[in-house]
Amino acid sequence: MQQPLEQVPALLDGPAVDVSDAHELLLGYLDWYRAALMRKLAGLSDDQLRTPVEPLGWSPLGLVQHLGWVERRWLRWGFAAEEWTVAAGTSTAQALAAYEAEVTVANSVALAADLSDKARLGGRFKTIEQAPSLGRILFHLLQEYARHVGHLDVARELLDGETGE
Repeated sequence: MQQPLEQVPALLDGPAVDVSDAHELLLGYLDWYRAALMRKLAGLSDDQLRTPVEPLGWSPLGLVQHLGWVERRWLRWGFAAEEWTVAAGTSTAQALAAYEAEVTVANSVALAADLSDKARLGGRFKTIEQAPSLGRILFHLLQEYARHVGHLDVARELLDGETGE
């Protein structure tokens, strides 16, 4: 039995078959996948969008958020070299509160484990071979902070002449 024409899978996904310009092809496929993402989300309830899917460990909405960050990181901050700015509608209090909330959660996670405990699988790390210990993660966070607080020292000196210790 033949399916109705509109239900037959397309011979090619993405841009039209007559598109051969590389730039147009890349952007066409990127748009096709962006639309495919929205098609896959269509019809899901808010709870379904927010609930992590097992055994994957992430929610559909979490994946959308991640892809938004990827778009920003690679195309806006990376390729276009846009400044890393805080959204105009975000108050200083909101930005600092969001940071403090992350620190509170991070501290509760770190205090509940030993330094030798391995990271759980399913989030960033998919295999036990990839999973670092809490000690290594904390060390990485320390060097991230050391580097970025040093950057902030330079920024502060440029802003108002105040120097760090």
